[in-house]
Amino acid sequence: MSPAHDTGTAEELAGPPAPGGPPALGGRVEAADVPGIPGARHVRHVAPQEHVFAPIRVSVRRVGDELRGSVPVMPELYVPGTTCVRMAALVVWSDFLGGRMSVGVLAPRVPVTLDLNVELYTRFWETSEVRVTGRLVKTGRSVVVSAADFRHPDGTPLALATAAFMTAGDPSLVMPPLRWADEDEDDAAWVPRPPLRAALAEHAGCEVRAPGVAAVARTANGLNASDTINGGLIALAAEEAALSLTPGVPLASMLLRYLSPARRGPAVATARVSGGLGVVEVRDAGAEDRLAVHAVTRSFPDTVGM
Repeated sequence: MSPAHDTGTAEELAGPPAPGGPPALGGRVEAADVPGIPGARHVRHVAPQEHVFAPIRVSVRRVGDELRGSVPVMPELYVPGTTCVRMAALVVWSDFLGGRMSVGVLAPRVPVTLDLNVELYTRFWETSEVRVTGRLVKTGRSVVVSAADFRHPDGTPLALATAAFMTAGDPSLVMPPLRWADEDEDDAAWVPRPPLRAALAEHAGCEVRAPGVAAVARTANGLNASDTINGGLIALAAEEAALSLTPGVPLASMLLRYLSPARRGPAVATARVSGGLGVVEVRDAGAEDRLAVHAVTRSFPDTVGM
């Protein structure tokens, strides 16, 4: 989804957090009135640094009813010890594609992710670039379903994803106008990517606390449009929790059910894996361990151990 555009007069929301609300962070929150919608505001969190997933931002352009683009692949995106791109990166890209298309349907309301499923064709990705295509599968007044396709530059299929989005519960929270690149212009031309200088989990601050347990904190550069922990970070914690029980064996699939926002953090993922099939629960530890995400994972066969 595109960054907020200032409309009207922006205000800085200062002061301590409300009781039971999210902890105070660096940066600030900006809000702007929305012309023609009384009581509604464009809201964005302005972090002191770039978003944690800025280095893996997918660049897209609109081609007919589809979003098409590419994203560079580097070793920092691989599951350690493999040439398989991390599941969390695919979740981030799928969520971006579906969310951006959902904005065009649900605007001005903010779309939030209900569920997201990613399936990999192969564990061997050995490519410096992934081509992506996103499209809408079903649209309604409050729910949108999208699909994403990931391929090698030679056309070999690598992964596919589906996601469902619904309008956020707060009717006063709305999205700013969506900026599209020209039909023949890659939107990376106006939003350059910073470099990814460490493995994705390390870069994002995802910590494995024990076998089967991983956590991510609520940080200023890891929020989503609703000012809660980004869904890609939650997926990363879920992936890390599952991988810690089967080191070196990448996930072949992940189904995420987003049940409630992680407003306070840290988001703590606890995994149980048997026979390659895993169940992961992600809870908001700062909100009385409220269940935020329920995930089901499946690993590729452990060919090394066979």
